[in-house]
Amino acid sequence: MELTGGQALVSTLIQNDVKEIFFIPGIQLDWAVEALRQNTGAIRQFVPRHEQSTTYMADGYYRASGKPGVAMVVPGPGVLNAGAGLATAYGSNSKLLFLAGHIHSSAIGQGYGQLHEIKDQTGVIAGLTKWNARVRARSEIGPTLQAAFAAMHEGRPRPVGVELPYDLLIQKQEEPAPAMAAAHPPVQQPQTTDIHKAAVLLNAARFPVLYVGGGVLAAGAAVQLQRLAEKMGAPVVMSDNGLGALSERHVLAMNTLAGRTLFEAADVVVVIGSRFMDAMTPSPSWPSERIQYIYINVDPADLSAPRQAAVAIQADAAATIDALAQAVDQRVVLSAQEALKVKAWAQVQIDAVSPQASFIRAMRAALPEDGIFVNELTQVGYLSRVAFPVYQPRTYIGPGYQGTLGYGFPTALGAAVGAGGKRVLAITGDGGFGWSYQELATARKYKLPVTLVVFNDGHFGNVRAIQRRVFGAEVAVDLENPDFALLARAFGVPSICVTTPEALGAAIRASLSEPGPVLIEVPVGEMPSPWHLLRLQPMAGLKLPDAPPHPLPARKSR
Repeated sequence: MELTGGQALVSTLIQNDVKEIFFIPGIQLDWAVEALRQNTGAIRQFVPRHEQSTTYMADGYYRASGKPGVAMVVPGPGVLNAGAGLATAYGSNSKLLFLAGHIHSSAIGQGYGQLHEIKDQTGVIAGLTKWNARVRARSEIGPTLQAAFAAMHEGRPRPVGVELPYDLLIQKQEEPAPAMAAAHPPVQQPQTTDIHKAAVLLNAARFPVLYVGGGVLAAGAAVQLQRLAEKMGAPVVMSDNGLGALSERHVLAMNTLAGRTLFEAADVVVVIGSRFMDAMTPSPSWPSERIQYIYINVDPADLSAPRQAAVAIQADAAATIDALAQAVDQRVVLSAQEALKVKAWAQVQIDAVSPQASFIRAMRAALPEDGIFVNELTQVGYLSRVAFPVYQPRTYIGPGYQGTLGYGFPTALGAAVGAGGKRVLAITGDGGFGWSYQELATARKYKLPVTLVVFNDGHFGNVRAIQRRVFGAEVAVDLENPDFALLARAFGVPSICVTTPEALGAAIRASLSEPGPVLIEVPVGEMPSPWHLLRLQPMAGLKLPDAPPHPLPARKSR
């Protein structure tokens, strides 16, 4: 059977179990879009109002569902617009297939001034993906897509990219029998000798601690993690990316603020599926002078300097945690009573940051336990990193190390698609929301169950706070905002304005019965900084208020 290149593309997507695609049509994609039309029953199409939202939505889709997200845009400006979402997906370890149209194959690199041509599109995409390829002949479309899926599923989850010159999407050729879906590579098992070394170190440790990142969620290792933590009776400190790996209801589950006091007492730390690097300086998240580290990661880059590993295990997180759980001694490192004291120690400091803490409590109480929370870069969002309890894997989505302002709302839309009807609660500031006002149309068009809370202070609030603290003055931070209620009404989206945490909680609960999106505006004033509570070690230069007394007694050697 003769197929166009566009039909071959869509056929390969279907073979690899792609059910949804996020794209914006354009002339270089016409033959791919026509093939999608011919297969509407097989692949649902979501068309946002800005190309950056294609990759944000695909990222949110993966993070909520665990299934690869697929985004497609035209070349040149389409690729550049989608770059922010692609960078966020890369920084957040998301499986994403990025399909980029291209100019005529014979004109690439010639500088003829073709429509949407940029100098080195391949280089742009290479910098935002772990694997990329440009199709050079019609016959390569199917095999290149299969190679992209195989690369996506191998090793550390990150985006992959495929460029598709438009003339090759038009060309027809006899297509061979449909290939099987790209096989997932076998799970990388740990070496028995490494497990033995790690177990010996842990069994001899006075106060071992487990520190987990997004790699635990990517490996689907939540059950294995709980088994290991309970056998050792050891606390589990979760990074921003690792939230939900162990339910906050578990007595051993700790945020990074609680982690400060645990790391002060620790002599051995197991770092699982995390870069374990400070966000602002090229150094590990915690010094190595008094602690021996066991690093477990599928990516060898995260086992190397400047980290200092007593044991480094390059392997799948689930397989390694499972093997460790069998090898370590049954013990109680941290009693339930001590664990509750550590949690209370952290909570006292969180509650002092008001009104953010009150808004966070109201949001958590109103959102169902399996509802998905998308956190943004706003004053309430910063504190949420340590203050918003997460009860299930894949129900918390953060910005990752890219820290891309405005990513939250379009990412939440993709999460709503991936979550299959679960309510998504997304927060943003009035500054960040300015990146994606237009996606209210997308939310309404597809009736996506997203409750968007806009905390409106009329400024780029965090930038203003930093300017005042460092320079004693402010500039370029005031905003001219629309009437958010009128804006929502223009898009046919229900909205409400509330001013208290109690009213916010009631509005979120009411939104749960809506069939589609809801916008909640919360006018707020200037808020106190939460930054002294974030990360294992506070950022340098911050004035730190006195913390409550250390809640843990000194530990004796085993």
